[in-house]
Amino acid sequence: MRLICTFLILLTSMPLLSVEGHQFRFDGDLKQGGLIKGQVTPGSKILFDGNPIKVGDKGHFVLGFGRDYKAVAFIKVSYPDGMSSKHELMISPREFDIERVDGLPPKTVSPPKSWLARRKIENGRVRKGRSFKTDELFWFWGFKKPAEGRFSGFYGSQRILNGKPRSPHYGLDIANKTGTPVTAPASGVVRLAASDFLLEGGIIIIDHGFGVTSTLFHLHSVDVKEGQFIEKGKAIGSIGSTGRSSGPHVDWRLNWGNVRLDPGLVIGLDKTK
Repeated sequence: MRLICTFLILLTSMPLLSVEGHQFRFDGDLKQGGLIKGQVTPGSKILFDGNPIKVGDKGHFVLGFGRDYKAVAFIKVSYPDGMSSKHELMISPREFDIERVDGLPPKTVSPPKSWLARRKIENGRVRKGRSFKTDELFWFWGFKKPAEGRFSGFYGSQRILNGKPRSPHYGLDIANKTGTPVTAPASGVVRLAASDFLLEGGIIIIDHGFGVTSTLFHLHSVDVKEGQFIEKGKAIGSIGSTGRSSGPHVDWRLNWGNVRLDPGLVIGLDKTK
């Protein structure tokens, strides 16, 4: 087996790396919260920080970097002919703001013990909805914001809820009046559709393929069903203030499996420094 090492310090994505006739192509945001898609020679295997990731029949793959991801990503590609290559990708750090949210119902900030059993079930449904690794890259042509309105909350910001410090916010909030249409940010299969979650309220999870999902919270109406295929830009519900919410808005989350990504980056919005 031949090993080729290319140590790449990258601040932006590189469209194509030539490895002695093999394909290793990717694009996206090489920064905390970023999502990239790529393609290698079909039949190749990829290790990302030592862990195997899905490679499709046509060589497509996806990577994502969480809010607190370390500085360097390590990629090893093993090609079908026995060759392999190693790559180091520099992931740019970001500075996140502090956001204060007041006026929330007290029980949604510090949920009562009586909620625990129900929350366990709801969290299990969310995990299941985000667990699919569909072979199609339904989001190949990109994302669009799911609603018109004012950006009122941003990914990565430290949240202080009713004066109490909480975990960072992992979504992009878009505020508008109740009933404003919410559309699919990219095509995919609806994996969860419910109207009465305790904290999320009306919730929809869309499977965009290769482990990438969109989750939309606080919906006034949920107008799709689980298992339904929905095209990018088609109506799926409407903005509301259900669950833990201080006013009408939609909270859009983007995941790669369990990795929480920044929805703003995939629509060209980066509020951080």
